[in-house]
Amino acid sequence: MVILVTGGAGYIGSHACKALANAGYTPVAYDNLVYGHKKHVKWGPLEIGDINDSSRLEEVFKKYEPKAVMHFAAYAYVGESVTDPEKYYLNNVSGTLTLLKTMRLFKVDKFIFSSTCATYGNPSVLPIPESHPQNPINPYGKTKLIIEEILNDYHKAFGLRSISLRYFNAAGADPDCEIGELHRPETHLIPLTLNATFDNSITIFGNDYQTKDGTCIRDYIHVTDLANAHVQALKSLQAGSSTTSYNLGNAHGFSILEIISTVEKVTGRKVSFKIGPRRAGDPPILIGDASSAMLSLNWKPNYSDINTIIATAWNWHRKVFNIV
Repeated sequence: MVILVTGGAGYIGSHACKALANAGYTPVAYDNLVYGHKKHVKWGPLEIGDINDSSRLEEVFKKYEPKAVMHFAAYAYVGESVTDPEKYYLNNVSGTLTLLKTMRLFKVDKFIFSSTCATYGNPSVLPIPESHPQNPINPYGKTKLIIEEILNDYHKAFGLRSISLRYFNAAGADPDCEIGELHRPETHLIPLTLNATFDNSITIFGNDYQTKDGTCIRDYIHVTDLANAHVQALKSLQAGSSTTSYNLGNAHGFSILEIISTVEKVTGRKVSFKIGPRRAGDPPILIGDASSAMLSLNWKPNYSDINTIIATAWNWHRKVFNIV
């Protein structure tokens, strides 16, 4: 069975392609390669194209006849979304509408959406359940919430069934070290901190939050666990489940200073860092309750330990940057 994976050359999308192939599916990666990497597409064909290009999408749908779509293609830099919201609404929202229109044209009715905990905004309850009000505080989170609402409307109007997976901080790398995190520019904490063990330093954006050490706290989930959850969501849709949403996280948060300390422990190297001002759009604490996904999708994280998450990221980092 062919599954179209938009953003399939990206960080999470490429791991999802591997998980799909391991589960017996044929993933077709559709990516414009703005942020993705051709060399990370190893488990199925790559088709280069943009989600706003309806003609190109139609060519790919006609060629492969996918039975479902996993949608990872999006701009995802929170800070950039604040300074350039137009870029995010045009790509994330308009591009998704183009993709959904193409799906309707080819009668594809199953959709797994890469959503985010950023749709919640500043939480009033921790860990955050799916029932928590969604009040995003940055344009990136707003685009994801808009798409979730579109999907609910498309289910009612057109019968398109979808599962939106609101994940917390994706981290780590493929345990086999075949693929991993390689963003340009890199903004994620763990790879930046690994970089700071041998090159430059990391800037901590604010140390005056109301947290145990003044730095932001996040729930880190291994990228392979995320990928496997997407496969379980696909199976759930194939079994007839209705449109719904799930959190994906480990229900445990770590501060930036705790991550730095763990990186130093795992690598045996010191991390150079400095303190900067707060960054717009950053909630102090984000920790998710993923019990619904565990129950309904028969899913369980296999790499929940933060030392393991960082160790897989470090193994990949050493491979990419030839670190002895």
